[in-house]
Amino acid sequence: MEATIYTTKGKEAGKVTLNEKVWGLPWNADLVYQVVESMRANARAGTAHAKDRGAVSGGGKKPWQQKGTGRARHGSSRSPIWRHGGVTHGPLAAKDYSKKINKKVRIKALHLILSEKLRKHEVMFLDDISMKEPKTRDAKVILAALAGVKGFEKLLTKKRNAAYIAASGNKEVAAKSFSNFGNVNFDDVKNMNPLDLLSHKYVVFAGTAEGVKFVEDKLTK
Repeated sequence: MEATIYTTKGKEAGKVTLNEKVWGLPWNADLVYQVVESMRANARAGTAHAKDRGAVSGGGKKPWQQKGTGRARHGSSRSPIWRHGGVTHGPLAAKDYSKKINKKVRIKALHLILSEKLRKHEVMFLDDISMKEPKTRDAKVILAALAGVKGFEKLLTKKRNAAYIAASGNKEVAAKSFSNFGNVNFDDVKNMNPLDLLSHKYVVFAGTAEGVKFVEDKLTK
C-alpha cells in the first residue's frame, strides 16, 4: 500500500510504500482500551493520602468517663465522627495503581491506532520539516500550508490536541518553533505511544523515511 508524501508547502512530493502488516490492521478496540487504560494507570502518582484515627496526633486521653455523664461513650477525641478526627476508609499513598503491559501488546496497539487513523485520512507524511531558526511565525505558515491539503483542514484550528507531529532526527529548531502552539504536540518519533496518538486528531510524520522505518521495525523486533 502507498501514501502521499507532502512538502511543508502542502505540495505532493512523491509516494511512500507502507507495510500492510503495520498500516492495514483491522481495528481492535478491546486491545487498544487495555493498553491505554494501563498507561493511564501507570501515570497515576498515587500521592493521595488521608490519616486514619491511628495516624492523627492527640486523642490519647479518654474525653470523659464511660458512665454517669449522660453523654455517649467515647474512647478518643480523634474518632472519625469527631471534628479533627481521623478519616474512615480514606486513600492511602501506599496503594499501587500500576499495571503490566506486555511489550508486544503495546506495539500492536500502536500499529492498530496508526492503521485506523490512516483509514480515516488522519495521517500525513512530510518529506522534511527542518528550519533554519526557531520562529513561531514560520511554523504557523507551515501549518497553514498543511491545512490546505484536503482532509486536514482542522489542522490549524484552535481546538485542543489538533495534531501530533512525530519528528525524526535532530529537529530541535523545529520543536522550538512549534512549542507556542497549544494544539500541537511536537515530539521525537521514538517517544510516540498509543495514548498520545489517541489524544490528537492528526498524526504528522516529519521525515517520512526515518519515521516509517522506525515504526515498521518495531514489528520485526
